[in-house]
Parts: sequence; structure tokens; C-alpha cells
Amino acid sequence: MYPLHRPRRLRTTPAMRRLVSETEVRPRQLVLPMFVKEGLAEPAGISSMPGVLQHTRDSLRKAAVEAVQAGVGGIMLFGVPAERDAVGSAGTDPDGILNVALNDLRAELGDSTVLMSDCCLDEFTDHGHCGVLAADGTVDNDATLQAYGELAVAQARAGAHVVGPSGMMDGQTAFIRNALDAAGFTDTGILAYAVKYASAFYGPFRDAVESQLAGDRKTYQQDPANAREAMREVRLDLAEGADMVMVKPALLYLDVLRAIAEVSDVPVAAYQISGEYAMIEAAAANGWIDRERSILESLTSIRRAGADILLTYWAVEAARWLDR
Repeated sequence: MYPLHRPRRLRTTPAMRRLVSETEVRPRQLVLPMFVKEGLAEPAGISSMPGVLQHTRDSLRKAAVEAVQAGVGGIMLFGVPAERDAVGSAGTDPDGILNVALNDLRAELGDSTVLMSDCCLDEFTDHGHCGVLAADGTVDNDATLQAYGELAVAQARAGAHVVGPSGMMDGQTAFIRNALDAAGFTDTGILAYAVKYASAFYGPFRDAVESQLAGDRKTYQQDPANAREAMREVRLDLAEGADMVMVKPALLYLDVLRAIAEVSDVPVAAYQISGEYAMIEAAAANGWIDRERSILESLTSIRRAGADILLTYWAVEAARWLDR
């Protein structure tokens, strides 16, 4: 008449639930994406990402120090230039906004955090694509690799510990590794965006970097319907020397994240992207969900699926919650 097995015994008190909890999120596993914009006089809010800012160089330094003090494990930096051109030359310019900001942060923070940089052209091109365009308007894979090599070296020279190629060009990890090594940056790591889907949820990010994109990136980012293709991409990046691999977006691709975590012999990262952030913030602002619980539940789900590293715009806030 009565249950023989009572799993609820292990849920009876907070202490019991804490004792048997299977998945933990710690501040050290969180990476904070940050935006720095050239020419700003003061930080500017991003309407589609409440609470996230485009920083000045000064406000970036202060916010980065606060993140490190909160225990966040790393910072991923994106630059918003004042001028763009067809080849994204502001990205390799030593005086370009991303490179001077990297220099600022490395001088301010030293090795107290892991400083990561977005090694891609989309913020810097006047067409908004992640690579160099061929005469017919398509993205030229091999010409883009050359640009990525130069970009990676410029970012390493500016102070990045890790470069993050996010453009999904074929062969990008091997090309960047060779370029870094040839320039003497053998200790600079590569966080390969091995699995980046052509998602509908990047919209707020494009506001943040003031993207010039018209059209889409379906010829180089992955089809959301494909999972086997993701495994192939990961195997290629591992063979090319990736130090870490990334899945992006996170919440909509937890099945892919789990499959990759099971085969990867390097740390696996997942990026909780702008659209995921915006949805939770909007629902919380309307009183439809509990904000703190929803944020922490979303982060736990990404960890449970296998992510060792979580890129999230809530990194600082979550770190403080987790350590209280």
C-alpha cells in the first residue's frame, strides 16, 4: 500500500538538498562579455539588453576590476569602432578600440583574470559579415583566414590571454595557431567557437556592436537543424589545436553541448547569448518569472549539460549570488 522507494527523503531540508546536489556553478566558471565603444564620453545603455552597457575605456577598466573582485573567471571583450571598412582594418590597428582596450585591461588586471578577445571581423566591417568578401559578395574563406591570423596576433600583442575566433571559417583554428606561434605567442590560447549556429537569437548583440549586417550568415554559421555537423566541427577544431571549444547559443542547444562534452578532451564553453539574456530579463520585468531563480536555473542547466565555462552577461551578479 505504500511506496518502497521514497526519493523525497533526499529533498526534505535545504541542508539535505545541498548535500546531494549533483551540479554546481561557481564564480570561477563564469566569463563576462563586455563591450567597449570608441569615442564615448560616458557609458551607454543597450535598449535590447537592459543592464548591459557599451563602455568607455575608463568605465570598462572599473567594471572589469569589479568583475574580478566578484570572482568572475574571465572577460570576453568586444570592440565597437567609430569607423568601419570592407576588410575590418580597425581590428588589426594597434590604436583600434579593441586593441587599446585590451592593453588597458592587461595593464590594470595583469594575470588576475583570463582576458579573452573576440577574434572576428564582423564588428569592424562596413558590411557586417565575419570575413572578407569576394567579388561576388560571398565570404572568401581563405582570404578571411589571413585576416584572422593578423587579428589574433594584434590581440595577443595587445594583451589577450586567449583569442576567440567566432567566424566559423574552415581551418581558422589551425591558421590562427600557426600565426600566433610564428609571432612568438606560443602561450596565447585559442577558444574555438567550434559550434556556432545561425540563430535568430543574436539580435540584441547586434545592437550592442552596432552591426552593419544586411542579410544573414547561413553560409558559414551552422544550420540549427544539424547536430552531427556540430560533432564534425568539434573534431576538426580539436585536431587543429584548439585549447577550448565553444557551443553558441547555449540554452537552445543543450543536447549538442552534452554530446560535445562527452567527447572533448579540452574544456568546453557555452555562450548564453544576448537573446537568451533578453528573454529572461523581459519576462522578469513583467513579473512573469522570478528573476534570480530563473537566471541561476538557466546557468545550472548549462553546467548540467556539460559546460566547464559559461559566458553570460549575468556573470558578476550571479557570482555575488553564488558566493553569499
